[in-house]
Amino acid sequence: MQAPLNPEHTVSDAASTSPQQAAARIRVVLVGTQHPGNIGSAARALKTMGLSRLVLVAPQKYPHNEADMMAAGAEDVLAAAVVHDTLAEALSDCRLVLGCTARSRRVQLRELGPRAAAAAVRADADAGGEVALVFGRERTGLENAELQLCHAAVHIPANPDYSSLNLAAAVQVLAYEVRMALLGEAGAAPAAVAVQPDAAPHAELEGFFAQLADTLDAIDFHKGRTPDSAMRKLRRLFVRTGLDRQEVRLLRGVLADAQRMAGLARKPED
Repeated sequence: MQAPLNPEHTVSDAASTSPQQAAARIRVVLVGTQHPGNIGSAARALKTMGLSRLVLVAPQKYPHNEADMMAAGAEDVLAAAVVHDTLAEALSDCRLVLGCTARSRRVQLRELGPRAAAAAVRADADAGGEVALVFGRERTGLENAELQLCHAAVHIPANPDYSSLNLAAAVQVLAYEVRMALLGEAGAAPAAVAVQPDAAPHAELEGFFAQLADTLDAIDFHKGRTPDSAMRKLRRLFVRTGLDRQEVRLLRGVLADAQRMAGLARKPED
């Protein structure tokens, strides 16, 4: 959650990396998939576009023979799929996370179209970052807490009169755009990403956010108000800055001292 969106950074700025090397750093994450056939179809969609890393978060039915049947030649992608209990675990080493979702006002994330998202994916992967494209449940998509783990949202501009898009079809659309970006044929769409060479991995930034939330509670920052709104705004602020690992350590040291002082202030005087 540490690669800030920057419209001045484009694919042409990326280091010379082969499409195969870049593709190896890109994972597609399916969260809470309800129908096992969609898992197999997603595996097939990835393989047709030269991608191979499928990650499953708490699938409802997996392994399942329907997933095997729908993979139809992409059994190797399915067999190599990694299963996690939580999305945070699946993203722990990522530097760029894009959540594929319908437009929503519930969580304020910058929105990218599929082509701009693919350019961002290529630029970050070229720079050595681990990248995740995250897809939610078939009926309800990604939950608010899951979207909070993403840097930006990807919206497929489907027909507004009939915008229902099958999960595997959505994976195919994004996989195709990533394929075109990897081949250098995505046009002039902005990558919209600048990557810090030592960007803090997702797990370290989430640890910082957890400590920040605890510290705000310890100093009574919210004063009885719900903490959700403030934390959402603080998340967006720090995501934009693109913290590197050293900066995260520095900030956590500041928070640790703030927590210590808050503890001392609460102690009764002798």
